[in-house]
Amino acid sequence: MLSALNTLQPRQLLTQVLNFALVLSTAFMLWKGLSVATDSPSPIVVVLSGSMEPAFQRGDLLFLWNRGQDTRIGEVVVYNVKGKDIPIVHRVVRRFGGGPLKLLTKGDNNPSDDTELYARGQDYLERSKDIIGSVVGYIPFVGYVTILLSEHPWLKTVLLGLMGVMVVLQRE
Repeated sequence: MLSALNTLQPRQLLTQVLNFALVLSTAFMLWKGLSVATDSPSPIVVVLSGSMEPAFQRGDLLFLWNRGQDTRIGEVVVYNVKGKDIPIVHRVVRRFGGGPLKLLTKGDNNPSDDTELYARGQDYLERSKDIIGSVVGYIPFVGYVTILLSEHPWLKTVLLGLMGVMVVLQRE
């Protein structure tokens, strides 16, 4: 592999590196464009646990929409808890009015509501602050790749390295 890298002319090597950078920047721009279109900082998420079974299985890829602020009981939402970086996918089981819309959520496969998951002193979610988006579609099991990469960090390094080497060694 390294011998093939040494046979590349500097101009060819630069072209391959720029092609790789173009692929990465295109993926980033698509993600940001999707974020703007859906009004969600994370328009696509993966189900990481079995708390929403049977509706969603671990590894399902969910598509979110955050344009409508009127969330109904029974709607599946994704939210972030203050101080934690993992999005949680659960169903709205109760709404509170009187000012900003407040929601109480629960996983379909959980025995009780999510008040134990919320930040200390928080009894409900504020729609405008805590909700990332509402689920509008999904693809079953496609997100297992993400789960494998997060559970085995060395695999992420290996895959990124292989992709980089393949792009650099690819000849046009």
